[in-house]
This record gives sequence, structure tokens and C-alpha cells, in this order.
Amino acid sequence: MQKAKFSFHKRDNGTLPEIISIIPLKEDVIFPHLILPLSLTGEGLVKAVNDAVSKNEVIGIVALKYDVDLPKSNDFYDVGTAAKIVQIVESTTDSVKFLIEGVMRIKVMEYVQTEPYHKARVEELREFTEKSETIDVLVQSVKTLFKLSAMLGKALPKDIISMIDNINNPSILADLAAIYLELPVDEKQKLLEMIDPQKRLRIVFHYLNKEVQLKEVRGKIDEEVAKEMSKTQREYFLREQLRAIQKELGKEDPHIEEINKLEEKIKEAKMPKEVEEVAIKELDRLRDINPASAEYPVSRTYLDYLINIPWNKKTIDNLDIVQAAKILAEDHYGLEKVKERILEFLAVHKLKEKLKGPILCFCGPPGTGKTSLGKSIARALGRKFIRISLGGIRDEAEIRGHRRTYVGALPGRIMQEICRAGYSNPVFMLDEVDKIGADFRGDPASALLEVLDPEQNFSFVDHYLDVSFDLSHVLFITTANILDTVHTALRDRMEVIYLPGYSEDEKLKIAQQFLIPKQIKENGLEKYPVVFQDPSISKIIRKYTREAGLRNLEREIASICRKIAKEIVAGKQVTKEIKPESVEKFLGPRKFFYQVTDEEDRIGVVTGLAWTETGGDIIFVEASRMKGEKELTLTGQLGDVMQESAIAALSYVRSNAKRLGIDENFYDTSEIHIHVPSGAIPKDGPSAGITMCMSLVSLLTGRYAKREVALTGEITLTGNVLPIGGVKEKVLAAVRAGVKTIVFPLKNKDDYEEIDKEIRSTIQCFYIEKIDDAIDIVLAKK
Repeated sequence: MQKAKFSFHKRDNGTLPEIISIIPLKEDVIFPHLILPLSLTGEGLVKAVNDAVSKNEVIGIVALKYDVDLPKSNDFYDVGTAAKIVQIVESTTDSVKFLIEGVMRIKVMEYVQTEPYHKARVEELREFTEKSETIDVLVQSVKTLFKLSAMLGKALPKDIISMIDNINNPSILADLAAIYLELPVDEKQKLLEMIDPQKRLRIVFHYLNKEVQLKEVRGKIDEEVAKEMSKTQREYFLREQLRAIQKELGKEDPHIEEINKLEEKIKEAKMPKEVEEVAIKELDRLRDINPASAEYPVSRTYLDYLINIPWNKKTIDNLDIVQAAKILAEDHYGLEKVKERILEFLAVHKLKEKLKGPILCFCGPPGTGKTSLGKSIARALGRKFIRISLGGIRDEAEIRGHRRTYVGALPGRIMQEICRAGYSNPVFMLDEVDKIGADFRGDPASALLEVLDPEQNFSFVDHYLDVSFDLSHVLFITTANILDTVHTALRDRMEVIYLPGYSEDEKLKIAQQFLIPKQIKENGLEKYPVVFQDPSISKIIRKYTREAGLRNLEREIASICRKIAKEIVAGKQVTKEIKPESVEKFLGPRKFFYQVTDEEDRIGVVTGLAWTETGGDIIFVEASRMKGEKELTLTGQLGDVMQESAIAALSYVRSNAKRLGIDENFYDTSEIHIHVPSGAIPKDGPSAGITMCMSLVSLLTGRYAKREVALTGEITLTGNVLPIGGVKEKVLAAVRAGVKTIVFPLKNKDDYEEIDKEIRSTIQCFYIEKIDDAIDIVLAKK
């Protein structure tokens, strides 16, 4: 608001004309008794002012609802102030500066002219004031609050306080206080439109009270800040005095002493030359920073990481192949491929000193010993072991770190763990690499591309450290249950070693050599050794677990050990030997049944073999025929590939119906329904093609499908059977389920023959190239 004065003496204003000129006012409201200068531009407004002066008429000052340059009638508020022009200060053809004095409140009834300026028919809004104790109290309260606001720092003219003291008219007091309130235009307009002085005075009192409260709070905050500033200055002064006293006593400044220690540590860290230059530069910067500054700990933490990273500190590898093989055999049974690969690495390392660490990926079902194998490898090599889980990681900074511009920035997990290990050549296990996520914060799998590439990781740059570190001496091992979800480029950088599930014989030996001794120790039974008979373990494996790994088997053994511990504590007769007949006493009724051997041969129901991320499993494909017309129904949550396999199987049967002894027109009068049980479990993949085809042939020829024969293979419309994956897992699933005969594609023969002879000796295998080759093997003769 421009500099204003206030007139509160009674003035004879004469009669208000019926029609007066209307002057628009932007971003402000004029109250009666207010004297202030105005500046207007525009020929129309200049003419309105000059006409009013020449005729000695009042003008109407009305606020605009919106900020417009050429206002229309509906852009004005309905209530304004009639004002008298006291003096014209400066005037040109298109601008005028003049002094006005507010006279009375007016209401615009209608506009009678819009060009060259607005004119309107107006009425005076008369106020009625009745004396009462309430009004007297309000008047005194508003005066008190107004003075208190001035004392708390409100900017006011010098003579305004004395003017307030002399005003007892509630209407004039309310208007005067409203002028100096920091309110938006619409709120001031509401006050102008209030005719009742008591009501207006109440609203002004409310705003003043709120303003005083805010100023009190702000004053307290300013006072606290001032105290804190003085405290900081005092601390600085005392610190300088302490430094001077220490200097007199011959003691070194703690800050300088810390800098000197850091300088010594940098020299002892044996950093690469370029890293040492960065560290010295940061140290020089730290020397100039006040220890009380917020930037000091940030710089200090960065230097600590640079110093603590094991730039040239390595463990000496155990290159004794015999000793390494012995350690691997002690920790794990079987897993010959993995052990052979580690021994090959040691052999090459013995012949060639500078050797890049391999990037291995252990892929297999849960519970097959992937993570524990990493620990065993580290023990065999004599290296430190580091493990981080990547499951659910979505932020790329978890791998590469945050840049130091962020508050609370830290290096990525890779550099943190190497720093924690204290050596630059650990065995580094990245667990669950197939479960990495990605979102708006980046893709961690893409960040791993540099880490897991021997051609690039010799100069890995963490965003926080911003200097290169050689990761080529690290032996990286990743683990995954499936490779389908692993980034293609990441998969290409890794040497994948598959860990299929264990056979029953392998589980038996592992249980006797590893699991039972471990659980006896963990459950405090060393003084009360328990003997598990082999038939008992086999019973647990067959009837209480169904898995590719060993976790559930270990849980069942642990459950028996806990129950024996309970017997000991309760003082009951302690079981010293677990026999087959006592397994049910400890574990309850059997949990799994052999679906294949427990059921009879049926028409249209064929046993298939499937592979899942938890190992192999058997499935049953059921086909039925109903009256209908050329319709194929597929149920059991089948994926797109599996649905296409079913369609291909039906097309093959229809195109070869005559040769297969099937009515060529069967589909014209039939509806075929193919269902794969366990409908709640999603299923997909091409390897069930041959199973579906045999199910249809069995249904349409009326030949029984042998329940104890399981088959797998992808089919084509020309009748070829294509190779599939997961051979060992499927064979183990067949053995577990009691299948006697399996049928594989001929091209999987080499995969099958890689399986242990002990497993192959328990089952008969047929190889097929064509769909027709499987018919007599799978279907019984009529």
C-alpha cells in the first residue's frame, strides 16, 4: 500500500449524487476516512478524474475481482467507497496522480455507462452503532492488540499509535486497523462489506490476535537462532584460546594432529599413484575445513574409505590341489563338476601367477548347496568369503554406490564388503542373481555387467569413491534357481554350472555324513548319540519329503532330534536308534504318496515329466471326449506355449487319423477337453507336447495308457520329437514317483548317459525320434 493518512474527524459530506464515476482499483481496498495518493493510466480514467474535479463531485473507488486491464461491469465488486478528490498532483493526457479521501461506503446498484469510463447508480450503506459493554471491551482489546503488534515489530507510521488511542468509534477503529492488516484483497473486501461495526470489530480482533501469536512465535525462533549463533561464536572463541594454550604448552593442535595421522595412513595404504593423488588432494581440502563444519565429516569419511580399501593386500592362495580336493570332499558330497572346475582353476593358477578370477554361476533348485559350496570353495582356496543377497534389490546405487553430492552417501555393496574383508582377492558370492528387480532408480543387473566382466572389472569405478579398483583378482560366484529371468548380457558373462537335484542314494549318504551329525550337534545331543538306520532315512526321503534339494530332509531330521531332546529333558526312556517303524512316531503320518504306482492304467490319462525352478516333477495329462462340434478346451492354467503344444498335438492326430486307426471325421462330432491337474499352479513349456499327443491317441483309439511310463518331448506337426532340457531333474522326479520306464527324445541320449549309473540302473529309458515310436511303448495293446 502507498503511504496513507487517516482522517477521523466528522466531516459534512453533503448529499451523495445518484450517479457517480467508478474508478477500478487493483490489488487493494479503500476504506472510509482513508487519505492516500492514487496513480491512474488511460485516457478514460484521466477524463473521469478531471470531470469529477470540474463538477466538484465524489467518485466511487471499487476493487476489481480479477486483475484485468479493461474491466467490464461484472469484474467489479458490488461494494466500494465514495471518495473526494483532495488534490491533483500531476496530470497528462493519459495519466494522472491525485490525492483522495474516503468518505462513505456505497453499493453499486447498476452501471449506466462503460465508455469512456464507468458510471453507476449507487446508494450509501449506512451504519448503525449502538453503545454496549461488548463494543467497549472490543474497542479496548483491539487497541491493546494493535499496540502489542507494534511492539513485536510491526511496521507502522510514527503517529498511528497516538491516533489509535484517540479513537473510540468502533466503525472508524475497525477500518483503521483493517488498513494495516496483512490480508488478501478478498478478505479486506469482506470487511468493507460488513455494515455492522461490532461484527467487523470482532473479525479485526481475530486477525490481530492471530498476527500477534505468529509474531510471538517468530520472535522466539529468532531469539533461539541468535542464542545458537552466539553459542557457536563462543565455542569458536574458546577453541581458538585452547589452541593458543596448547601451542604455549608445546602440544599440537588436535585438528593438525588428525591430518598428520591421515597423511601417514595414506602413505601406508600403498594406493595406486592416481588414487594417492586424489587422496592427497582431498586431505589438503580437509586441512582447510573447520572441524565444526558439516562438510568435515563427509570429507573425512571419504578419506577413511580410501585408506581402508585393500588396494594391494591379498591372501595367499592354497595351490595344493590334493589338499583343496580333500577340503571340498569334506564339505560336500557329489557335485563333481563344480569341484573339478575349482581344481582346474588352481592348476592354471599354479602355472600362471597372474590369473583373472573366473565368473561362475551355480544354477539349480533350492536346497542343493549352492551357497554353502561358495564357503567351501573359499576354505579350499584359503581366501576370505563374502556373500551378499541380490534378491529384491532395485536400486543401481546398491551396486555402484551413491555420488558424494547426496546426503548420507556411501559406496556400493561391492566395495563396502571388500573393504570389510580387508583383502582384494576374496571369494565373492552374489546370491539370488535371478531375483534382481528394476525400477525408476535404475537396473542393478545392468550395473553388474561391469562387475562380472573380466575384461572390464580391472578398472571398476564406484560412484562414491570415483576412482578405479581392480576386481579381476576376485573370484565371483553367482547363484540362481533359473536363468530365464537373468539379464541376457549378464548370463553371457558367466560360466554356468548346473546343480541338478540329488538322487535318493545321494540324499541318504549326505544325510549320514553331513545332516545328521550337524543336527545332533545343534540340538545338544553329543552326549546322547542317535543312530539313524539307512531304511529310516530312506523312508523319510520317500514319504516325508519331495524336493530336489535337502532343506526339508534336514528339517525332518531336526524335528526328530528335537523330540529326542524333549525325551531326555522329560526323563523319559530315550530313543537311541531310529528304526523305520519309529519314524511315524516322531513325524506323524506320511506326507507324500506315489501317484504313479498307486493308481491303475486308464484311457486318456498319460504320465508326463516336467521341470520347475524347484526341480523335476511328474504331471498327468487327461483327455476326454464329448458330443459337440470342432471345439478344443484346455484347462489347468496352461501357458501360451503349452496351449500351442496341445493344438499341435490335435492337428497331428487329425492329419494322421487313418494311419492311427482313428475315425477321420471324429472332430466333426466331438468336443475334446484336455486338462492338466493341479489347476491352481501355472504351467508352461513345450516339453509336454508328446504327453498331450499320447493322451489324445489313447482317448481316440481306446487303448489304455501305462501309468508307470512317463515321457517328455517337444513335437512338430510332421511328427518329429525335439530335445528338451532338465533331463536329470526329470529322471530324478520319475524315480521318486515310482516310474519304471521313461521316454526321451533321441537327441537327449547324451544328457541321459551323463547321469550316474546308480540312478540309471533303477529305471528303463527308451529314445524316440518320431511320435509314432512312442505309441506302443506308452499305450497297452487292445
